[in-house]
Amino acid sequence: MSDLPHENDQPDPLDSFEEIIEAETTRDPDLAVIEAGSRTLRTQGGQPQADVPARPEDPEVDKALREVEADLATRWGETKLEPSVSRIAALMDVLGDPQRSYPSIHITGTNGKTSTARMIESLLGAFDLRTGRYTSPHVQSITERISLDGAPVSAERFIETYQDIKPYIEMVDAAQEYRLSFFEVLTGMAYAAFADAPVDVAVVEVGMGGSWDATNVIDADVAVVTPIGLDHTDRLGETTAEIAGEKAGVIKQDATVILAQQPVDAAQVLLKKAVEVNATVAREGLEFGVVARQVAVGGQLMTLRGLGGEYPEVYLPLHGAHQAHNAAVALAAVEAFFGVGAQRAEPLDIDTVRKAFAAVTSPGRLEVVRRSPTVVLDAAHNPAGAEVTAEAVREAFDFTRLIGVVGASADKNVRGLLEAFEPIFAEVVVTQNSSHRAMDADELAAIAVEVFGDERVQVEPRLPDALEAAITLAEEEGEFAGGGVLVTGSVITVGEARLLLGKG
Repeated sequence: MSDLPHENDQPDPLDSFEEIIEAETTRDPDLAVIEAGSRTLRTQGGQPQADVPARPEDPEVDKALREVEADLATRWGETKLEPSVSRIAALMDVLGDPQRSYPSIHITGTNGKTSTARMIESLLGAFDLRTGRYTSPHVQSITERISLDGAPVSAERFIETYQDIKPYIEMVDAAQEYRLSFFEVLTGMAYAAFADAPVDVAVVEVGMGGSWDATNVIDADVAVVTPIGLDHTDRLGETTAEIAGEKAGVIKQDATVILAQQPVDAAQVLLKKAVEVNATVAREGLEFGVVARQVAVGGQLMTLRGLGGEYPEVYLPLHGAHQAHNAAVALAAVEAFFGVGAQRAEPLDIDTVRKAFAAVTSPGRLEVVRRSPTVVLDAAHNPAGAEVTAEAVREAFDFTRLIGVVGASADKNVRGLLEAFEPIFAEVVVTQNSSHRAMDADELAAIAVEVFGDERVQVEPRLPDALEAAITLAEEEGEFAGGGVLVTGSVITVGEARLLLGKG
């Protein structure tokens, strides 16, 4: 991988990445990765993409952002929870309930939430509404989580928002049994930033579950439930019905509920909750859905049926049937927001819808970051996500030999994830990211050997080495052959690989 990320005359980004990671041993590992990768990008030069910002160029701003990140790193991480909305509700109260100053669309589910949120945001923006979007986790930069008008807030605005509400955070901390968590503070920042903008509508993705998720202090006019599967079973329940019970908490009185296709037991729970709160339900496959789709260059061409009629020849620059279904859900959510199917019968303007979907991006979701050989990144981290990713790879890419690079979190169903990818991987290189949640590479390898067999598994604990090994294996097919690499298993793994490969 000597040409990573394509420029041989640049300083080796892998060396500086590793050095900075090792130097950040007292920091939160996820934040250390963000900083290390962003510095590496800066040494390589080039402009960052709007949706994945690099570190601020101004040293003073960079210093101030690091101080905010350091403050946030002292709080409970996103995997340590006390299931209650009491703390975030207290923060909203002292801030004057900013989350009630704009309408919102609330998104829960197991897979597809962030992509669906991005599609909803793009549609609303195309209809000249000012949007705020709150999603998690981030791929590279913490500022990605809070977006205004389709782009992450600037570092300056992120810092200002934190400083503005910090006295109120400390006030709530002093009055509660537990301090506000990392995610609760970020949620409060998002809601405050949206009110300050101000936005016309907020698109909000839950962090985990629904009922007691920190985002659930909004009363959304439209609730969206993407496909529910088994994930976070230690916290949400061991069946899809139990998990649906938690996620149903986002369905509020008299709201409209947009349901993606669901397991039968999950659908029953969600529909029961809708009846209890007099919510109107639109179900994928009945009231809306995907009529037709075909593979196109760089994505797919779709015909969608919305609540107001059909929308033909809609191009989406994302791969996979699952993204087409996400698009159908997003379209129905925006139609519901505008009252299509209720207050009005006519569909949304087709040209505006086409323009919006054509502009959608979703970093780290079947994202091609290199050619010859092709390297694809996908943040699948559970069996259900891995299955749809594997199917999308088969459909969208003509790989004759695909090498997997997998780095997963220890709290996930890693065996199920590997089993989903086994049919499409000729070989797999197991590794680990720098997060404290990462599964040890040797432990992951032991499971991989049981799934793939010893001859198809290679262990490279350092992600840079794993990328190099996988690219070398893919290149054995020859320059003009169909070898490729898929990096997957965790959003953190994908984010680090994205930085190492010079994407940004």
